[in-house]
Amino acid sequence: MGNDPLESLRKLCLALPETTERLSHGEPAWFVRGKKTFVMYANHHHDDRLGFWCAAPPGVQEALVGSEPERFFRPPYVGHRGWLGVYLDVPVDWDEIAEIVEDAYRVVAPKRLVAELDAAR
Repeated sequence: MGNDPLESLRKLCLALPETTERLSHGEPAWFVRGKKTFVMYANHHHDDRLGFWCAAPPGVQEALVGSEPERFFRPPYVGHRGWLGVYLDVPVDWDEIAEIVEDAYRVVAPKRLVAELDAAR
């Protein structure tokens, strides 16, 4: 991925079926079919850190935040729903980020789109 975390994240999100981008709360966010948010960019939105918030499968937030709090966090507003916060101002493994983004998509996307994604893999 490139040097710009936003562009790298954008590329990952927009590669998924029927994903759109628009501003939400002043930050770029990605939606499935223009409706359900699965990733939100956070450029110093609520603190002095750069990162993103995303939907996550059950238990993932607790596991990652518990094991690597320097890389993952419980985001405000959506953390109580199991969403995961990922810091982008630390060394980033973009292959891992791609997996996290795809998992977020799978949490909110309709079954037909998940099946489409699986068929393309």
